[in-house]
Amino acid sequence: MIPSSPFLCVITDETICPVTLAENALKGGAAMIQLRHKTASGSQLYAWAVEIRKLCHQYQALCIINDRVDIALAIKADGVHLGQQDMGVRSARKLAGNKCLIGVSASSPQEALQAEKEGADYIGFGHIYPTLSKLKGYSPLGTDILQKTAALISLPIIAIGGVNAENAELLISSGASGIAVISAVSRSDNPSGASYELVCAINKKSHEKSL
Repeated sequence: MIPSSPFLCVITDETICPVTLAENALKGGAAMIQLRHKTASGSQLYAWAVEIRKLCHQYQALCIINDRVDIALAIKADGVHLGQQDMGVRSARKLAGNKCLIGVSASSPQEALQAEKEGADYIGFGHIYPTLSKLKGYSPLGTDILQKTAALISLPIIAIGGVNAENAELLISSGASGIAVISAVSRSDNPSGASYELVCAINKKSHEKSL
């Protein structure tokens, strides 16, 4: 189940060991780790996934596998995250059933709404701000479109793209349920500290809402 309070998702970076990154992020308070590596072999992804799942469950966090429904099922991950060019939500649901979360990347309100109609559990929405972590063929969406999308759908939205400790609070106030980062943690000299700083930023907004 997606956390009910604002949370941090850390996506692994292909430039460093994903298991090491995951452990450091979890120590800093990340509630979700997404294993993403486009060039690794299936056997290597499986080995990493097994270790990351162990760590996530140790820290009571969610383990999400990018793209690979087969690996997510093989290691009993908490979920799988699909891009617009990956297997469709309905097909993934036939394989995974209801015990596996299915997240979908969306870059427009229309894509988010379609994913909801098809049965996704959450939306990864972005990129919100300029980012160098992934090459994109379109301009940053900004918080106005994030707000529009949050008002349009009922699913949790994880905002991604150029997210850092300075803008994380604004994303939560704009309707995001959580934030996802790559370089803000992976390229920090202190990944655990960077994760903690991000968690503090979103928890500050969460605390303000409850006052």
